Amino acid sequence: MTVSTHKPQQPSTDDLLTRVLYGDNFRQEHGFWRRLLTTEPFRRSGGGTPDERLALSYHRLRILNDALDSGARLAADPRALAALHEWLGPVDPALTTVAGIHYNLFLGSLLDHDPGTLRDLSDFLELRSIGTFLCTEVAHGNDAAAVETTATYDRERDGFVLHTPHAGAQKFMPNTSPAGGPKTGVVAARLLADGTDHGVFLFLAPLTDAVSALPGVRVRRLPARMGSPVDHCLTSFDRYFVPRAALLAGEQGRIGSDGRFTSELANRRRRFLLSIGRVTPGKLSMSACAVGSARVTLAIAIRYAGHRLVSGSRGSRRVPVYAHRTHHGPLAAAMATVFAMSLLHRRALDRWESAPAADRDEVERLVAVAKGWITWQARGVIVECRERCGAQGLLENNGMTELFTGIEGAITAEGDNLAVHAKAAAEMLFSVTVRDEEEAVGPGDLDDPRFLGRLLAAVEDIWFDRARERISAAPPGDPLSRWNAASGSALRGVEAYGYRQAGEAYEQAAASLPAGPARERLTELHRLFALRWIARNSGDLLAAGRLTAEQVSSLPDAVERLIATVALHAPELVKSFALPERLMSDWPIAGPGYADAYDDPDGSWHQRRRAGATGLRTADFRRAACGSKRRPLREKVAALGTRGVLLAYWGTTSVLSRWFEKPQVSVDESVRPRA
Repeated sequence: MTVSTHKPQQPSTDDLLTRVLYGDNFRQEHGFWRRLLTTEPFRRSGGGTPDERLALSYHRLRILNDALDSGARLAADPRALAALHEWLGPVDPALTTVAGIHYNLFLGSLLDHDPGTLRDLSDFLELRSIGTFLCTEVAHGNDAAAVETTATYDRERDGFVLHTPHAGAQKFMPNTSPAGGPKTGVVAARLLADGTDHGVFLFLAPLTDAVSALPGVRVRRLPARMGSPVDHCLTSFDRYFVPRAALLAGEQGRIGSDGRFTSELANRRRRFLLSIGRVTPGKLSMSACAVGSARVTLAIAIRYAGHRLVSGSRGSRRVPVYAHRTHHGPLAAAMATVFAMSLLHRRALDRWESAPAADRDEVERLVAVAKGWITWQARGVIVECRERCGAQGLLENNGMTELFTGIEGAITAEGDNLAVHAKAAAEMLFSVTVRDEEEAVGPGDLDDPRFLGRLLAAVEDIWFDRARERISAAPPGDPLSRWNAASGSALRGVEAYGYRQAGEAYEQAAASLPAGPARERLTELHRLFALRWIARNSGDLLAAGRLTAEQVSSLPDAVERLIATVALHAPELVKSFALPERLMSDWPIAGPGYADAYDDPDGSWHQRRRAGATGLRTADFRRAACGSKRRPLREKVAALGTRGVLLAYWGTTSVLSRWFEKPQVSVDESVRPRA
């Protein structure tokens, strides 16, 4: 028997921080999507008309679907859906939109309702028909429970008649055109049976063939939406018949073979919320999309800042623009925010998967607040990074404008952020939060993460206490006026709740790491994130006795020291994002040779070089390049010329990159195995 004396290799700092960002099952949950984006069909395209880019997105959807072991397994796994959005979002927002709708809102809704019902899903699993989701209407967005499209039960034909009663009831923005192939929709409509309105339910309805809308369905393209092209449409129904099996039934209600409606839920709003339950995994997906987009944008900005040289002071040598505090300071702050976004997203996702039924409402609130908080933070990060890249960041080929417009869509999708946070604010306003006795003590040490956590909780309490005082002082008898008096403070309380949840996720992640550089880097990021928020609320914390005047005065210096520390390590922290180099090469400014993207083969500098070579025969050039091995390397390079050296280098690296970065995608890691 032999005994190995080799110690197991310890994970590197990058590996440990990657695990913090993506979870312990990084390879299993994210490996498939990470490799998929390095294959040729998913490389960033070079322009094209909006219709061409839309066609490409649907073409990629089919490639993606063929690579999956099961579209149904993907739809049933919120972690896999989130990973899809996290990696596809920065590369092709239009693809991410149509994939999220098909797998989550459409296919997921079919799987969630009446699982015992035999329904043939093969057309949707094999993409012979692409699924879409028709819920909101021209006159009903965040109040989707009030939609006016009707589904009237017809006893004689044993089915439902879908109808749009007026212009305001047209379905607003679903991707229902024939682009990409035939479409089938899940339609939210008001179920009317025997003259009774039973509330809003979902109905499965074929919408288009490969060429046009089906009889009884009208589809009109909406004006172009800013950002990546998706075939958003207005869709209406003119007494369009679907069979009784089209109703997605469950405990919220069903129509029996006798034509009678039954439901286990008396409340019509509860029926609706149960019907559209897929919106919550959709919120998790929007958070993931925002996190992935912010990571990529920050990585591009930091890399560009490292190789963009500017003149130093007083004629000194040129230095990277990143050397300036005015440049690296905002990027360091963005790094702390991006880690916070990632950790809060993982926290919400973990709790959603494991929450018992009794805690479901609270966890849904966390998911909703996290979606709003994360997408708003992502917008701030992307805008900051775009500005740090100057005019380069405005060009489409560098990707930042597309990511900015993409995040605007995420802010509105699955519930507009302000409306979602207002709902959470109203719920939290009348709930009682019990803090530990330790949290009631006075000032502590700003280096203590537990004290920072107590300060984050105190900010949340201050704003909700202020909101309660305002609603109590408002005149009774007018609920809207009372809410208006308290809503501003309550929304600040919801924002503080997001900061507290992110801070707690930071603290737990740092505590889980072994002592060493990885924990030090994460602790620095945590402190920078927390102290910047505490500084914004230092006046209230001082008035509440949670901070001393000396601590308030020391906050700017503490933040500056942390910015310098984080900025020093930021280029290394980018490596923990685990972004494949082949992916990053699709954004020109992410590489040191970004200026080569603007080279002009007919430029005067090339003409002079070619003129200097006049009279040199091709054979002579080849002999000089391939002459005796005894010739000095300097002479060989001179004979090749700059262009020849670059071509030789490009050819060698291309071969090597194709060898080491194989484009094959293994389907065995497409989704996380279910327990």
